[in-house]
Amino acid sequence: MSNAKDRMVARAAREIEPGMVVNLGIGLPTQVVNHLSSDFPVCLHTENGLVGIGPTLPKDQANRNLIDAGGAYVSTIPGSAFFDSATSFALVRSGRLDLTMLGAFEVAANGDLANWKIPGKFSPGVGGGIELAQKARRVVVLTTHTDRAGNPKLKDKCALPLTARGCVGRIFTDLAVIDVCPAGFTLVETAQGVSIAEVVEATGADLIVPDTPLQSF
Repeated sequence: MSNAKDRMVARAAREIEPGMVVNLGIGLPTQVVNHLSSDFPVCLHTENGLVGIGPTLPKDQANRNLIDAGGAYVSTIPGSAFFDSATSFALVRSGRLDLTMLGAFEVAANGDLANWKIPGKFSPGVGGGIELAQKARRVVVLTTHTDRAGNPKLKDKCALPLTARGCVGRIFTDLAVIDVCPAGFTLVETAQGVSIAEVVEATGADLIVPDTPLQSF
């Protein structure tokens, strides 16, 4: 599973184009920075007040004052800038993010996203999730295809409290890459060693499978 997650994160990193301003959300998305080359021209943003994020660092090498929104130790690069939360969220709310990568508890076939609360379990709050999901020009999700009990995370409708409606454009999972289209979930790629039938079985909604051969990641 660890290798499957690594491949998923590496595949998601290829979604980033040169010159983009990109927010990496808490969880799996924060690992994307480690799959970008050091000279890749991108401006990575974290909502706690930093643009220009370098690779994550182990504790013995880190500046303990530099963390991303998920609490991971990060590094800076030439041109990095620090600012307060008001400025950070002004960047988000004014639509300056080309792309945000978020985690998810559930994604619906119409692009609804639930990623901030499971009733009955502790949650520190929605954080910047609502603004990121609503205001970024493109929203993609990184998540395991099913939860720990084997239940689908990709569903006809979200049962959990929504973060934003109709915001998700593409989903990267440990099994597949899936687009959210007007007709519903559409299979784009499968993970190495994963069959189309396995993806269909693990998806809690109808899945459109193209007639053309699919690539693997």
